[in-house]
Amino acid sequence: MAPIVVGDKIPEGTLASITEDGNVKRVSLHSLATGKKIFVFGVPAAFTLSSTLQHVPDFVEKAKELKTRGMDDILLISANEPFLLREWGKTYPNNKHVKFLADLSEKYIQALGLSEDMLGIRSRRFALVCDNLEIKVVNIEGGGRFEISSADEI
Repeated sequence: MAPIVVGDKIPEGTLASITEDGNVKRVSLHSLATGKKIFVFGVPAAFTLSSTLQHVPDFVEKAKELKTRGMDDILLISANEPFLLREWGKTYPNNKHVKFLADLSEKYIQALGLSEDMLGIRSRRFALVCDNLEIKVVNIEGGGRFEISSADEI
């Protein structure tokens, strides 16, 4: 499947997170994006070096600034299970704005056309801006790089 491009409608899909009381919560991406301007960024897996030390901290540190510039939400998507993502999110004590969402079966990443075989099917590293379901900006990395999917680049 070809990767998502500017002008496309972001695909509908169900992702998962963990509620405060420890239950799995399934959420529709369209319910998070309809009528809103959002950042969505994807990483190959939780706790990988580039993701943990660069990509996620970049968005956590700049989240407040991004929100003052009109972003309603900042969503991280990874093909991990939601309990692991909750624990990963706890390693960023200053995080108040980035939502960690699990793509349990990698179906959503495949719908975006951003899956890649990297010791199993994983998400390519990417960042995009979506305004009321329409993709306005999409930056897709290749070859394990972290160059164009940072908060600054978007």
